[in-house]
Amino acid sequence: MVFSNVAIALLLPVAALWAWNYFEKQSRNPNGLPYPPGPKGRLVLGNALEIPVQRPWLKFAEWSREHGDIISLSILGQRIVVISSAKKASEIFDQRSTKYSSRVSMPMVQDLQVPMGYTWSFAFMPYGEAWRQHRQAFHSYFQQREVHKICPIQLRESRALLRRLLDTPKDFLSHCRLLFGATILDATYGLKVTSPEDSYVTNAERVVGSISGASIPGAYWVDFLPILKYVPEWFPSAGFKRKATVWKEWGDEFLNKPWDAVKSNLDSGTARPCFATTIMEQFPEDDAKRSQEEAVAKEAAALAYAGGADTTVSATQFFFIAMCMFPDVQKRAQEELDRVVGPDRLPEFGDRQHLPYICAVVKETMRWIPVASIGIPHCSTADDVYNGYFIPKGSIVMGNAWAILHDPEQYPDPMAFKPERFLTEDGKLNPEVPDPEAAFGYGRRICPGRFLSDNSMYSVVASVLYAFTIAPPLDEAGKPVQMELKTTADLLVSPLPFECIIKPRSEKTAALVRETVHDD
Repeated sequence: MVFSNVAIALLLPVAALWAWNYFEKQSRNPNGLPYPPGPKGRLVLGNALEIPVQRPWLKFAEWSREHGDIISLSILGQRIVVISSAKKASEIFDQRSTKYSSRVSMPMVQDLQVPMGYTWSFAFMPYGEAWRQHRQAFHSYFQQREVHKICPIQLRESRALLRRLLDTPKDFLSHCRLLFGATILDATYGLKVTSPEDSYVTNAERVVGSISGASIPGAYWVDFLPILKYVPEWFPSAGFKRKATVWKEWGDEFLNKPWDAVKSNLDSGTARPCFATTIMEQFPEDDAKRSQEEAVAKEAAALAYAGGADTTVSATQFFFIAMCMFPDVQKRAQEELDRVVGPDRLPEFGDRQHLPYICAVVKETMRWIPVASIGIPHCSTADDVYNGYFIPKGSIVMGNAWAILHDPEQYPDPMAFKPERFLTEDGKLNPEVPDPEAAFGYGRRICPGRFLSDNSMYSVVASVLYAFTIAPPLDEAGKPVQMELKTTADLLVSPLPFECIIKPRSEKTAALVRETVHDD
């Protein structure tokens, strides 16, 4: 009886909230237009028990094949709309961006870590003036016409990767982590790191990992019942609060430690040119304005730091798997590199326009396994009617990048790694084949670091394939192991640890790597 009374006490507010949401939304839809179709849910709970916490994009894609390219679900009265076609994603996120550019409130990521947790990430900020200020600061250094300034860093670190692969090829996963950690820390803060276990690198990984796990819709009930954020940490089943306390400490260090290091280096005259120093030089003299602009700049720098620490690392590791699984792709790419670059130097950014197949490999890597398969959900800021369906204000709206980039009509045989799908018959890049932009998000909230990521991927793919052959490990009989594609299940997908054989293509290539990296 006591249990029944407690259960009733907990369920009554939930039921009341659900009823209020239901009738309030009905009053805003006087014509009785339907929501987008979707699987039938339970009373009050909706689809809460059907949406998987792990790899929800696969289930969303399955429902889309059954119900159509735009589907809707609900959790405790919260409407969720999932879009699984590039055309509809463009119509909603681009053409109707004024209604679909905000973000969903995520107490687990935001409210539970204030004041020094992950609220610094403007990727999670609602659309508005604060978001615009942060994005403007970020764009000042990382927009398309500016990222060429970072190419020397990317090229240097890609070549350092080659030397590490030459010396300790079995540690290639760690080398990938160091490559992008070193690149983004140098570009953003002017800091040099030489080990994947450097605290700057490891802290970035744990921060991004915690955000990734917490950002999947339905991962934590507090995102749908915000009142739970007031539950004390000692309360049974309040493990999410204890996690948030730890994340707050990580976020504080992540935000402040590298920024403070740059300020210290500026004071001592040892700071190296980077995003942080460039923007610090532009701060106004007025103390109040300076403090405000510094807060924005520091948070914009942290987002760059986070983005470079995980997403491009995962994409590069998927590239290594693809080369093991599809050796013909590797062979064709190396033939192009040999023809264009020649035997006496390593690839450079100036070669890119003459390497269409390498560019296609980069595109296919981003399409094959999108690291952000559903990305960070958008939030509708006004009631809307789309194709006869009612989408209420406050809906969670997300594009399913996995479904979009595995649409067999756009990309036949989608699970095969086929760079040639992006080329014309005469081997040039085909402008009629859609770029895998869905991997970077949509509309006004598309990833602002995508140009930096694209350059990094080109530099790594061209450099590694020029110098090395990548192959599956051998079994006890000396035969190649059949590689399996296994991934994590968080918001940001990465491959589970795997092995491969990495060997220099020739003694001359190995010597060239040693000479070039030594000269740099």
